[in-house]
Amino acid sequence: MFSLAQRSLYVSDLDLWIDSMRPRARCYVSHGHSDHAREHDRIVTTPANARICRSRFERRGSTTGCEFEEHAFNEPWSDGEHTLTLFPAGHVLGSAQLLIEGERGRFVYTGDFKLARSYTCEPPEVKPCDVLLMECTFGRPQYVFPPRDEVEDALVSFATQALEDGHAPVFLAYSLGKAQEAMAILGKAGIPITVHPAVHAIACVYEATGVRLPPYARYDARTYDGTSALIWPPSRKIRPKALRDKPARTAMLSGWALDPSAPYRYGVDTCIPLSDHADYRSLLLYIELAQPRKVLLNHGRRDFVHRLRRMGVDATYLEANEQLDFF
Repeated sequence: MFSLAQRSLYVSDLDLWIDSMRPRARCYVSHGHSDHAREHDRIVTTPANARICRSRFERRGSTTGCEFEEHAFNEPWSDGEHTLTLFPAGHVLGSAQLLIEGERGRFVYTGDFKLARSYTCEPPEVKPCDVLLMECTFGRPQYVFPPRDEVEDALVSFATQALEDGHAPVFLAYSLGKAQEAMAILGKAGIPITVHPAVHAIACVYEATGVRLPPYARYDARTYDGTSALIWPPSRKIRPKALRDKPARTAMLSGWALDPSAPYRYGVDTCIPLSDHADYRSLLLYIELAQPRKVLLNHGRRDFVHRLRRMGVDATYLEANEQLDFF
């Protein structure tokens, strides 16, 4: 039995929660972003994500001990009468999708994913399944991202022009995933990089797992002079102390950059559509490749359900306290 209760997914046959926001005895954590990763007695995840979670829990001063049940990509294990497999989601380093197989078929939970290329995380995979539970953050036709080369060029051009004009280029990017991807893009172009301490901490985890990043400096208000690109978490709304009396230009890195109002909403000079989620076309492509008989949706626009139904896809948006018998 599969259910959605208290904004958390639960598989009763496995006594396993999925990306729960409340502490649980045993929970599968797809990746390390704070809207998916919480502390539980036992966390089922990949080795790379276990390292990321440990780092993030420690940084916020957690004293709760978590036991990590680590499984490598594409190495199935048995859990009662079912076989479970983690495989790459392409979202951030260590992010995984979950495949559950049993007598009644194959179920896949994608969590957050993208199909576009990345320099800093594992290439995504799509596996055939009978039931697919997928996120649909960008489930509207207007959310089709530009080609990746154009996005990279936009980052490099913004930084280059700002530096030539004597302005510090500041990129607002989540400290896990998008920040490291921005580092790789800017570093490839030879642009010097300085990063917020939270970004630095995650970058160290990336490097410890074998991801190659370009040279970068850890931000220090006493020494930062605005002559390098600064990568700053968007949650840190306070202007960097070193830039309070210096000219700067800001760019938000987000898939929501496709909204014309995005620069005003975020209070930045520009927005660049560097995203770690699948766009509308990728959502449709995933379904085409996986060939599920049933699609369940969460974490996104409900009207994506109606678009899929018009295409002949049996789709349902998960509602709170809904119970579905798939296992």
